[in-house]
Amino acid sequence: MPDASNNISVESRIKGDVREAVRHDSAEKHVAGTAIYIDDMAPPKDLLHVYIAMSTRANARITRLELGRVRSAPGVEIVLAAEDIPGKNDYSPIAGDDPVFADGEVFYIGQPLFAVAADSIEAGRAAAGLAVIEYEDRQPVVTIADARAAASVLECVEPMRLGDAQAALNNAANRISGKCNIGGQDHFYLEGQVALALPKEDGDVHVYSSTQNPTEGQHVVARVLGKQQNDVVVELRRMGGGFGGKETQPSLFAAIASLVAVKTGRPAKVCLDRDDDMIMTGKRHDFEIEYDIGFKDDGEIEGAAVTLESRCGYSADLSSAINDRAMFHADNAYFLNNAEIQSHRYRTHTVSNTAFRGFGGPQGMMAIECALDAVAFQIGADPLDVRLRNLYARPGRDMTPYGQVVEDSVARELMEELAANAQYRSRRAEIAEFNRCNKVLKKGISLTPVKFGISFTTTHLNQAGALVHVYTDGSVHLNHGGTEMGQGLMVKVAQIVAHEFQIDLGRIKISATVTDKVPNTSATAASSGSDINGMAAREAARTIKGRLASFAAEKYRCAPNEVVFRNNSVHAGEQCISFNDLVKAAYFARISLSSTGYYRTPKIHYDRAKQKGRPFFYYAYGAAVSEVVIDTLTGENRVLRVDILHDVGRPLNPAVDLGQIEGGFIQGLGWLTTEELVFDDAGALKTHAPSTYKIPTCSDRPDIMNIEIWEKGENIEESIHKSKAVGEPPLMLAISAFSALSWAVAAAGDGKAAPRLNAPATPEEILRAVDDVRRRATEV
Repeated sequence: MPDASNNISVESRIKGDVREAVRHDSAEKHVAGTAIYIDDMAPPKDLLHVYIAMSTRANARITRLELGRVRSAPGVEIVLAAEDIPGKNDYSPIAGDDPVFADGEVFYIGQPLFAVAADSIEAGRAAAGLAVIEYEDRQPVVTIADARAAASVLECVEPMRLGDAQAALNNAANRISGKCNIGGQDHFYLEGQVALALPKEDGDVHVYSSTQNPTEGQHVVARVLGKQQNDVVVELRRMGGGFGGKETQPSLFAAIASLVAVKTGRPAKVCLDRDDDMIMTGKRHDFEIEYDIGFKDDGEIEGAAVTLESRCGYSADLSSAINDRAMFHADNAYFLNNAEIQSHRYRTHTVSNTAFRGFGGPQGMMAIECALDAVAFQIGADPLDVRLRNLYARPGRDMTPYGQVVEDSVARELMEELAANAQYRSRRAEIAEFNRCNKVLKKGISLTPVKFGISFTTTHLNQAGALVHVYTDGSVHLNHGGTEMGQGLMVKVAQIVAHEFQIDLGRIKISATVTDKVPNTSATAASSGSDINGMAAREAARTIKGRLASFAAEKYRCAPNEVVFRNNSVHAGEQCISFNDLVKAAYFARISLSSTGYYRTPKIHYDRAKQKGRPFFYYAYGAAVSEVVIDTLTGENRVLRVDILHDVGRPLNPAVDLGQIEGGFIQGLGWLTTEELVFDDAGALKTHAPSTYKIPTCSDRPDIMNIEIWEKGENIEESIHKSKAVGEPPLMLAISAFSALSWAVAAAGDGKAAPRLNAPATPEEILRAVDDVRRRATEV
């Protein structure tokens, strides 16, 4: 049937159509404080509050665990430990190596030992303190260096190879090598980990879980309870932030709450405070990177060897896929010609690191961006020129190290447009003069691109389902497997459905994600939420729309191609009726007004053993210019101005996309400048509260922040309405700020020695780097 919706005037468009800048569906509730999160739900009768007791040792055998006094403490209903689990003591997503409760041994500080369910969280916490616990300590492996020395390896993988990197390096006209350490990052979602379990008939359980992955939560709860998956329902309307930290981690808390609920017959809630949350849950992987680059006199790369080493923590979690993605993005937007990318994944006695916005991609990109800055410094060139010279292009310069052809590179056009709009060249000259005239304050400026692959790198996860009902008054109920964590997924998918039916967005009811409506869903992750759930919802809507069109053609005696849905009405030949009236007539004619929808991402495939294939459906692009200033006496630093030009294809909702771009950049800025995770030698996290862990605040936002969606953007693939994903790619725009800080540090040494800056670039780290560059400058 024809779709005239793209060929009509603005005046006749529906309200809230795709491409319209519509506010987030919960925006007013967020501001007013009326959006209901799990901990805001009215407490059920006889609710039990669950406190989780944690290990205080990083690597030890438990020689004594006595819980008698805990069980007899006032207000305590039940105490649960490993021996009380009826099913399997495992909440892992893949590898079977994450026990719900420690069983005889502990492997990180913060590992759950037992749970106390009591009438109040205070009673549970007090009771847990009565436990008698004794350990036989063993030497913990805490850092990457510790793990390297102990050969404590989580997984061995083959390098990615393109051409002959070693031969290219040996024969290159110029060669440079270097290192950079990159810290981890806590998710610091505003809403902490929380789960509320309600016991049902026959030992079933309904769990409200703050999770990006309700299906995984369902599977884990069933596994731990020793039940079938259809005995468990997991539901979520919204999260107060996720960022990857609620992809695998929430299953632990859902399982513990469910255990309590099923064993006691009373509702049970786990709601962590901030300190316990930060100690108990995984982070972004910290990395140590090394690069060896061979290049021509003009900076063009002839060969590159990159080594990525990461701290994975005590178990596998998602570290395999995360480190794979780091390897996939070690090229960023650049053709490496001949490349070898190695990845070493280390097991340590720290909490298992996990998914975080970018999923390893940011760490991989940092490797090549640091390397290109080093190349530019060595040859005395503008780093932008070195970056432009090495971009992917066609023909002959379009093959990635993992064998995917880059068919859609728009990086050059985007970067050159941004450089012109942001007056990069003239500002760089002005900054050079500023640095010549100022001894204490030094400035830096840098323009870096982002090329980020879109799809789950685990191929089977690239699928989604949806369920759409049309009621007899013409209103629509929408459900799909995606989850809302503040990113605007729900409103985007609703806009897609509104567009298909050509009815106002206000007619679409957004509903909670729940496993008994749409089954077997993938996590809302990998920036694929709108792509796959939007496609599934569109398929469901089109099925119903097709039935309505066939019914209208028959009823009004016109050809099917003469039935057009437009602006809350349906035109069938010469007839024009309201959408509502057609729906009601179809119901009386016994036409089904409900449908499921399903989508699987096409074209993708990957052979992990060979490290070759096409893991990504398409790439998202962006670029940013950051200008910074540092105080060489204190190490204090500030981002003065940021200009961003980002490619979202043809945007589904420009307002939501702009919010994601700004938020992603600021979160990336925190990762690279202020957010420092400090573990002591015993493996204890010392920065587990906002008093010691500094996330960006409003005052850290650059005073000048110009953000634009690239008007020329369009997806060459058949994505939903030719849009591109926008959840993760903007975070990596903040690499421009780190690069600018590096150049400011270089200026402190009068440009005589290359900077050696690690992330996060805290004041202490900048002071160290300034001292280092000045010392080496005197040795030149």
